[in-house]
Amino acid sequence: MSIAREFREFAMKGNVVDLAVGVIIGAAFGKIVASLVGDVVMPLIGTMVGGVDFSGLAIQIGQAKIQYGKFIQTCIDFLIIAWAIFVAVQVINRLKRREEEKPAAAPPRQERLLEEIRDLLKKK
Repeated sequence: MSIAREFREFAMKGNVVDLAVGVIIGAAFGKIVASLVGDVVMPLIGTMVGGVDFSGLAIQIGQAKIQYGKFIQTCIDFLIIAWAIFVAVQVINRLKRREEEKPAAAPPRQERLLEEIRDLLKKK
């Protein structure tokens, strides 16, 4: 088997394609959340704590500039992303449970009649 064929089979496996889609959607979702945090949440938090802009917070130690404000920003990004994923998983799990709880549809009339005939034959 040629390497090209093996690679094609590997790349076309369901898990690899699902993973690729997940990574792409995750990257896009990350950009949305980063914008939400950077453009909406952090300015509101900064206003509530007296106009502090977290992204500009830093300490100069010698020639090293420690930008702990960006670290705070990244931690808040992470918490919001983790919360959003948690909520999405909860919604998906609820929908799955609802589908599992649905009663099975009644069998078609023809099947019921056949079952009745079978039961009558068993009695004889």
